[in-house]
Amino acid sequence: MAILKNLEARYREGKKSIAVLVDPDKVEDPSELDPLIRLANENCVDFFFVGGSLVTTTNMGDVIKHIKENVSIPVVLFPGSSLQIEPSADAILFLSLISGRNPDLLIGQHVIAAPILKSNKLEVMPTGYLLVNSGKTTSVAYVSNTTPLPEDKYSLAACTALAGEMLGLRLIYLDAGSGAEREINAKMISTVRKTINVPLIVGGGINTSRKAITALEAGADLIVIGNALEKDPNLLTEIADKIYDWNQSVKTER
Repeated sequence: MAILKNLEARYREGKKSIAVLVDPDKVEDPSELDPLIRLANENCVDFFFVGGSLVTTTNMGDVIKHIKENVSIPVVLFPGSSLQIEPSADAILFLSLISGRNPDLLIGQHVIAAPILKSNKLEVMPTGYLLVNSGKTTSVAYVSNTTPLPEDKYSLAACTALAGEMLGLRLIYLDAGSGAEREINAKMISTVRKTINVPLIVGGGINTSRKAITALEAGADLIVIGNALEKDPNLLTEIADKIYDWNQSVKTER
């Protein structure tokens, strides 16, 4: 089953998913990822997201190749620009930064990327990307030259997400940014979740299992864990266990 259709089916069933975010800039040698790859495989992680706001290295292909040689977990590109297209991945989040007003990231980069994507086998996953204030200026806010949504403007976020859905975007991604001081609060997540009828991805600042379960309970369908795993790899096991329990309870109810 295609990755997007699988994610949509899981959303309809009430099941939750987890993605591990790998920033190629932080990987000097792909073999450094081996402990994380083993951990992700043992804990039934659903996706590897690969990319970042500013990828300055040329090792993305090597990173993806190493992951795919060791596990069957789908690898999805999380690109900061059209320069980060790597055909060896399984899919790409075709991100439109709909919370900002930078035309290059609303449609400009997409025009450049479209013919490249059409010529390869990457599955394209149209995604409305909303950057939410997390207390400090994150790399994505600086590089994208956009102002994050205020963390207490719930209706603004919900209407922005709804507009993205009405434009035909198949996923909505709420992100506090890599290394965020604060995670996206539960009320923001739940307000957006109640407004849209597509899968909701939430990332940034999720550095404890409690924050992860709070995001899931608020309505996140897929949570993304990145920087936190550098400090505490065992966090992945804690979160994966909670998601497993959640999905088992959904299955039992059915």
